[in-house]
Amino acid sequence: MYIVQIASECAPVIKAGGLGDVVYGLTRELEIRGHTVEIILPKYDCMRYDHIWGLHYAYCDLMVPWYGGEIKCQVHCGWVHGRLCFFIEPQSDDLFFNRGVYYGCADDTMRFAFFSKAALQFLQHTGKRPDVLHCHDWQTGLVPVLLYEIYQYHGMGHVRVCYTIHNFKHQGIAGAEILQATGLNRPDHYFQYDRLQDNFNPFALNLMKGGIVYSNFVNTVSPHHAWEAHHGEFGYGLGHTLHVHQGKFGGILNGIDYDVWNPEIDRYIPHPYTSDDLTGKAKNKKALRDRLLLRDEDKPLIAYVGRLDQQKGMHLVHHAIYYSLYRNAQFVLLGSATEPGINNWFWHEKNFLNNNPDVHLELGFNEELSHLIYAGADMIVVPSNFEPCGLTQMIGLKYGTVPIVRGVGGLINTVFDRDYDMTHPSEERNGYVFYQTDNQALESAMDRAIGLWSYYPEEFEKLVLQGMSYDYSWNHPGTDYLAVYEHIRHK
Repeated sequence: MYIVQIASECAPVIKAGGLGDVVYGLTRELEIRGHTVEIILPKYDCMRYDHIWGLHYAYCDLMVPWYGGEIKCQVHCGWVHGRLCFFIEPQSDDLFFNRGVYYGCADDTMRFAFFSKAALQFLQHTGKRPDVLHCHDWQTGLVPVLLYEIYQYHGMGHVRVCYTIHNFKHQGIAGAEILQATGLNRPDHYFQYDRLQDNFNPFALNLMKGGIVYSNFVNTVSPHHAWEAHHGEFGYGLGHTLHVHQGKFGGILNGIDYDVWNPEIDRYIPHPYTSDDLTGKAKNKKALRDRLLLRDEDKPLIAYVGRLDQQKGMHLVHHAIYYSLYRNAQFVLLGSATEPGINNWFWHEKNFLNNNPDVHLELGFNEELSHLIYAGADMIVVPSNFEPCGLTQMIGLKYGTVPIVRGVGGLINTVFDRDYDMTHPSEERNGYVFYQTDNQALESAMDRAIGLWSYYPEEFEKLVLQGMSYDYSWNHPGTDYLAVYEHIRHK
């Protein structure tokens, strides 16, 4: 099968969040299974060019219709750790992707509308006819709209679209100028509730909604988050649209790359280990303590790794730090804040706790240190307000670090409570789950985890090994996505 991914990110060359990891990891898995996959990306000035091999011109004069005129683009080609990528570079005074950032500009909807148009124009002009286009998030929500309203009449009628939503919170809200710019025109046609009109603002277009309406299949990144988006608040206003299109909507769990996240071969940790011999994990715990100047005593070490963002349940992360100290445990945090208020809050806590030998707050992102934390910690807390999939808990399981998670989104599909999960036998349970957003709920789960570590070490090790036995690689998601592709190809 010939698949083209169209996305705004691909790790490690363009990575702002989990989207980049998914685009890279899924592409690699599909190629391993013998399929041909190409990735189309914007050519940002600030991407990691050191991760691209053999960057060269693939198509020099791609003329993209825009506002009744044309914008000339150069299309570059290169390999990102073995994946074939095409980078679109518009020659425009708008400097769409020469901003020093990936996102956060006032005209983001116009920037990515142009990218969507240019990607399809590139496929049409080069004669590339993929079986499936796989698009991601609001940034490429216009791709299926443009395909079925324009490009299917220019030799691309058999192409099908799978549209994956990683985060419903950001939907790409735009005005009628998007229609004029991309050549869709006809505002009376698109400003309809069953097409692109936003569900709550009749004067706005919703690009994510357009992706849902026009795609052949839509998914989010875990089965439980699909249910939450359809029936609960986490569709952020798109629940009715998902209900109308429920016959083509589902959830497919993300995977993680076990070539990167694997304690047996991890180059960032001093002591590799396996589920057959956990002595290396104990040595990594000491190495982590030495690096962060924590005292070396017989007590559990609890961690948080991730963005410091409201989505992640910051009030509970904050409480977990002090509750760990209250319960004679240690706590390590690694993360960077996404807004000034949270940044100031955690810098205050860092300064306040600076001389405490049982806690370390590392405010920033450090790839090497994150590996050592996963390898050295006994438990990891993931108290998210919402979590479409979550990779932290999957990585924790692989490293024998018991997850303590809130029961939302993909967390509920991957972590099964040792004491209370009735859907899995005891030998398949792998962590602790709580459901409410208050401190007491978090404490109840942390209590049980710390108690097991302290008083029943053999039982705790058994839980660790049960977690390590789970396969959250791209193997299962790869099978699921291929089933979707085959389904929509024959519709």
